[in-house]
Amino acid sequence: MRMILTALAIAAVAAPGGARDRSQIPEAIAAGKPENCIRTISIRETHVRSDSVIDFDMVGGKVYRNTLPQACPELGFEEKFLYKTSIGQLCSVDTITVLHDGPGGAGPTCGLGVFQPVTLVKAPKHP
Repeated sequence: MRMILTALAIAAVAAPGGARDRSQIPEAIAAGKPENCIRTISIRETHVRSDSVIDFDMVGGKVYRNTLPQACPELGFEEKFLYKTSIGQLCSVDTITVLHDGPGGAGPTCGLGVFQPVTLVKAPKHP
């Protein structure tokens, strides 16, 4: 049996100025039961919100918020990470590794939490 290992680097797109401060994390309302895994092929985009919060935008418009059980140093600053999976799913038992620009390239490795489907609350626009 041949196993194919998939390694994907996810560069998160953040709002201008970043949302690294927990008070700047977009408010979200739970939209269903948490899931242990999401299909990697369905991940359209990620948004690193802080050292402990990542939003996964999925094909079809669903959003999953993953709140890491422990803060991941440098994640909110670097806003990009790598994960490896051999099953086509990213799960709460998996880890991510913070990516750095420059020599070495890899930072801390941190565990994921469950994937909570959410509806992001739109902030009112200020004139």
